[in-house]
Amino acid sequence: MQATRGAAVAVNTGVSKPRRSALVLGIAFVVLVADVVSKVAIVATMHEGETVRVLGRLLRIDYTRNAGAAFSIGTGATVLFSAVAVIVAVVIVRQARRLTSRAWAVTLGLLLGGALGNLIDRLLRSPAPFRGHVVDWIELPHWPVFNVADSAIVIGGCVALLLAVRGVPLDATGEGDPQ
Repeated sequence: MQATRGAAVAVNTGVSKPRRSALVLGIAFVVLVADVVSKVAIVATMHEGETVRVLGRLLRIDYTRNAGAAFSIGTGATVLFSAVAVIVAVVIVRQARRLTSRAWAVTLGLLLGGALGNLIDRLLRSPAPFRGHVVDWIELPHWPVFNVADSAIVIGGCVALLLAVRGVPLDATGEGDPQ
């Protein structure tokens, strides 16, 4: 503030922090499209339970359906997982309006895209709306079968943890987080 003839006048420094909502939504869109397209391709070209070796024992495509969450936990709580995904999506979209950190924008975009990808399966796939089973298809050795949305959620969650530990705020650019 600068005083001029007894009145306070705001001084605009011309520096504003860019909002990152477009980046959040763009990342979420890319994840969602990759997830939906990959699941449509798997369902259209394979039978449930079918396995195809891609890289020997390192990578297989294994078409399965999962009524639960990660590692098939909570197979009877599909409605709960749907509700949680809706809440997560709403919170992320609301937060995106105030977000200025590029790192957090990418992270929240991954989480939003992943949540929406699996939510679409729960809403639209059999056996019933809000009770649909998620299509999983990527199998690595000694790891449960997963999909693109699951990958985005895990990566986003790990990066969120790292950002939080480093103290990178949502509403400001952090070190190494250029505007």
